[in-house]
Amino acid sequence: MTGATRGIGYAIAIRFAKEGCNVAFCGRTRNEKMVAVEAELNAIYSSNQAIKQSSNLHAKGYAANVADYQSAQAFVKEVLADFGKVDILVNNAGITDDAAVKRMTEEQFDRVVGVNLKSVFCMTKAIQPSMWRQGHGSIVNIGSVVGIAGNYNQANYAASKAGIIGFSKSCAKEFAARNIRVNVLCPGFVETEMTAGVPKELMDTWCSRIPMKRAGTPDEVAQCCVFLASDMSSYITSVVLPMCGGMEDA
Repeated sequence: MTGATRGIGYAIAIRFAKEGCNVAFCGRTRNEKMVAVEAELNAIYSSNQAIKQSSNLHAKGYAANVADYQSAQAFVKEVLADFGKVDILVNNAGITDDAAVKRMTEEQFDRVVGVNLKSVFCMTKAIQPSMWRQGHGSIVNIGSVVGIAGNYNQANYAASKAGIIGFSKSCAKEFAARNIRVNVLCPGFVETEMTAGVPKELMDTWCSRIPMKRAGTPDEVAQCCVFLASDMSSYITSVVLPMCGGMEDA
């Protein structure tokens, strides 16, 4: 998976490890955070009595820029060499660089679309041949309700996430004959490290606009991701699943 060292991606990696999945993840550099997450995931395997008998289970972090075609190809090649196969791909890498369109620079637009959307193309392109050969696979792309409804000052982010939806639906049609499923999970407002510093008054205002009157949690996103990735959704493909507490227009 991509983007697993913090926030939603970290929660997804933890949840998949608890479900007994090997986890290969990447970041731009192999830094202290990546090593710490790798150790935490491997500790889950050794401490969980239900899965510790599977001695082959392990997690590994890799340095890769998944928005770069050749780097994504090399990352997948390494993972296949280390793990033998890949059954699930979770594309979660993403950034924001917000501005009103009248102030947004070309660089801001290109960078956000490059990381958020091109990375999904690069990783899907890299993993598709091996999934095609084995005759199965599940790809879960992390979108956003902003990609469905748009948002003020986030035209670049909204465009990237809307692009993920169109790309995923096209891939779902192309890959279905080989039992490769492609779905999009679209979280709404989720509490992560990025929201930890938001003043309580502002948080309360945001949450008041959500019908369920609260933000989502990273683990709630992770549980939905497990559902879409697993055989529990074996006849589901090309689906866009909003996970947003009933936010308007989602």
